[in-house]
Amino acid sequence: MGSSIAERVDQEAIFGLVPVKKSERQYGFWDTLLVTGGFAIATWCYSQGALSASYLGFWQLLIVTFAVGGIFLIVECLPVILSVRYGIDLWVYLRAVLGHNGVRILATAVILGNWFWYAVAANMFGSSIAQIMGIFGLSVPDGWVSALSIVSVVGGSAIALGGPAVIKWASRFLVTTLLVIGVIAFVLCFTIVPFDQILAYRPDLSAVNGNAREAYALAAEGMVAFSFSWSTQAMVLPRLCRTERGGYWGTVSAYGVIAPFFVFIGGVMAIVMFVVSGTLESDPTVMLALLGPQVALLSLMLVAFANIGTQAVGSYVNVLVLKAAWPKVDYRVLVGLSALYVSVLAFTGEVTANFGQFISIAAYIQGPIIGIMFVDLLIVRRLKVSLKSLYYRRGHDAYRFRGGLNPVGLAVIAITLVVALLFVYNPIYGTVESPVFHYLTGSGFTAVFAAALYLALSFVPPVRSFLLRDRDDLDIV
Repeated sequence: MGSSIAERVDQEAIFGLVPVKKSERQYGFWDTLLVTGGFAIATWCYSQGALSASYLGFWQLLIVTFAVGGIFLIVECLPVILSVRYGIDLWVYLRAVLGHNGVRILATAVILGNWFWYAVAANMFGSSIAQIMGIFGLSVPDGWVSALSIVSVVGGSAIALGGPAVIKWASRFLVTTLLVIGVIAFVLCFTIVPFDQILAYRPDLSAVNGNAREAYALAAEGMVAFSFSWSTQAMVLPRLCRTERGGYWGTVSAYGVIAPFFVFIGGVMAIVMFVVSGTLESDPTVMLALLGPQVALLSLMLVAFANIGTQAVGSYVNVLVLKAAWPKVDYRVLVGLSALYVSVLAFTGEVTANFGQFISIAAYIQGPIIGIMFVDLLIVRRLKVSLKSLYYRRGHDAYRFRGGLNPVGLAVIAITLVVALLFVYNPIYGTVESPVFHYLTGSGFTAVFAAALYLALSFVPPVRSFLLRDRDDLDIV
């Protein structure tokens, strides 16, 4: 009986919300880098790169990709330190900022948006299989390509059921595969056409009436949104890390260095395909199909299996976020429901067709949370929280709010979204509302404004007392 209970506790610590003790943690720096890297360098990087290339030339593409996608992550990932210190998912910490019902609402909304990325990866899997069959002279109708996409979702979700130990080993294969794909694409980019033709590329800016500044800002908006779209997932895996340094730098290296590099490859690939065919192509399988039959077959198979791995890692990470919102729902049930949702998205193909729009909408939900979390953790609470109150232990009520909603955090998010939509940038219609967008982008503004507003409110004595009513309950045990 005792063994059975211990096993259930271990399973809950891995698949649920119980804090992970240091003795139970499985990941070091390299494991964190490889697992997170596999998550970060999925084939959607090529779609992001193509979006940037539609607005920027080569040198601007280089600057925006690494400046926005790299340097920004150094600051954005600082809250990872708390996740490692306490062994908790940061969505558990957000109960202090949003309330348990606030976490339920926003975590669900965030994940519903994040699953869009996996529909894109699944569609690339279907495209890869179609390209492979084309090598053998078999034509695959578009409807069947959509159906094949579902195979990727089902396969990856099945792997995710194995938990972090399986994910760790699957990720080692995944990252190696994606790196090979990246190297092949990188070599192709600079051998198919002369480098001077890549430098000579100029994007068609007719959609923004030739306004180069607005085009630059739109590309930066896409990259900020790209960074934000996985930030709230990036705070999940570090709870399994043995050291704060390994958890932080493993996460930053994956999201701030490796991912931008692959986005850059995707952008250059799109430029090369434009020079060759006159079309900005975001699907790497199209370029890989240009190789000889044997090399193309191997490359396309790598893409196909990599997207299954992406779904596996994503299922595990995103379902852990959902566990913070719905802690009583079994991990396996959430994996199954998520697989069904992504399958529907992949089959319709609408997400892939409207890539730029959906990533900004998703980032608008996450931007204010990122800004608030940075200020609350590092400035207001100084990386100290009441673990007992986060789990609502009897007599520890610092984070119990009326209706399960923290009015301060939720008010800041609501005000930020209204201001951003009305006065900065509306991602639903793609309309720029003010010059502020040219300097902060829309998604960037949501993080900066929410951080500034939350910080200002924290200096109001009644609000500060309300936020810091946990100061007498900071003991871990």
